[in-house]
Amino acid sequence: MDALEFAESIYLCLPYEPNEQQIKLIASLARFVTQDNTGSPRVFLLNGYAGTGKTSLTGALVQALRPTGIPVVLMAPTGRAAKVFGAYASYPASTIHRRIYRTDTSAGPSDYSRSLAENKLHNAIFIVDEASMIGNDTDGEGKSLLSDLIEYVYSAEGCRMILLGDTAQLPPVGLDKSPAMEPDTLRAHGLKVSHAVLTKVVRQDAHSGILLNATRLRRQMTVTPCPLPSLILNRFPDCSSIPSEELEDAISQSYYSEGEGNTLVITRSNKRAVLFNLAIRSRILGREEELCVGERIMVAKNNYLWSAKIPALDFVANGDMAIVERVYGTEEKYGFRFADVSLQLYDRDITFDCKIMLDTLISESPALEPARTNALYMAALNDTDLFAPTHSIKSRMRALRSDPYVNALQIKYAYAVTCHKAQGGQWPSVFIDPGFIPPDSSSIDILRWFYTALTRSTGSVRIINAPTEITGGTSEQS
Repeated sequence: MDALEFAESIYLCLPYEPNEQQIKLIASLARFVTQDNTGSPRVFLLNGYAGTGKTSLTGALVQALRPTGIPVVLMAPTGRAAKVFGAYASYPASTIHRRIYRTDTSAGPSDYSRSLAENKLHNAIFIVDEASMIGNDTDGEGKSLLSDLIEYVYSAEGCRMILLGDTAQLPPVGLDKSPAMEPDTLRAHGLKVSHAVLTKVVRQDAHSGILLNATRLRRQMTVTPCPLPSLILNRFPDCSSIPSEELEDAISQSYYSEGEGNTLVITRSNKRAVLFNLAIRSRILGREEELCVGERIMVAKNNYLWSAKIPALDFVANGDMAIVERVYGTEEKYGFRFADVSLQLYDRDITFDCKIMLDTLISESPALEPARTNALYMAALNDTDLFAPTHSIKSRMRALRSDPYVNALQIKYAYAVTCHKAQGGQWPSVFIDPGFIPPDSSSIDILRWFYTALTRSTGSVRIINAPTEITGGTSEQS
């Protein structure tokens, strides 16, 4: 198979006529896939902005690869992102963790550990979506997911990788840039980098207000110094402003027409997310109890304990969303409140029993605060009901690796979330709460925040109390 033949195969799998920029990308991808794979390991880095056809092109690439006999593996950082990726590529996708790590429980539940799995494929193409979400340290154990991913893929003969992302989105928490989307970072890992950028919005999406504003925001990011966001609202039906007094009715209507799971409020802080969640539960859903069957919750911290005995579940990821199917009971221990529940991870179609921590439901911090985490750990470490005085500190610490209270799943309500928590997912109906924007806010972070929030929607976006600072005082600004 030569590059021209394979490029024609990709072209024929596209559901539309590609523009000039896309045709050049098809040619580059065809060369990457078909050229001799000896010498330095190679990676293809594709930065595709919202509405530029990256999704369709990737799907066409996957479909063109299937009859060639070349093994194809699709991955994404989270279960939600993997499900979205697999749907638009019409091909199975998994989380990066599930693919590259193995969990060893042979020595007993208190000795489970994770290690890098063996890549048993040869000459395979690994395609990773939402690569801009991959950070330097994503699991809190000092491991670099990016480094492990590279080591796994290139440990087998002839394998190569395509990284898909959008550098206009928010980078991982605590970072200014997305490491996996930086060519210099990839070269530092010994990879030869091919790099392409898609910037031109495809013709059939030209009348979308969401994509119009996403494109405007991306262009504003190139200005020095960065200005405040400038949006055009109410010109198109899919992107509008809404006053707060109409919000309750609008969310209620969205729940009725789209469903709770297809409606999301994105806000700027954990504190505001708590306020929205409490208001939605009481005023729209009419829930008085702290936790109800049918409750939609979001995981606030990676957890490896509850997945250790479930073959289909690699780990429960920070940002995973679930539905409470059963509440078996609640209890207090070590000064914290817990519940035993059955959860359905609807992004992964998996149901499992676990212990959850209720204290984090309305906490204003992203997860349990470090001081309280340490207090919980020390209380369990010194629990005389668990350990005799003769037990060494080392043996106690080892046992606590499987303690259900220390490792209780930390959760929050999932009706309103921060933008970082929403990243990697898509919802038909999105409400954006920009909150207060200080007059001196000219940071690129504000632009990236709006861009990421806008592009979470596949249907409509409504901005709550849109500040005049971002509309110029009129929603019809051009």
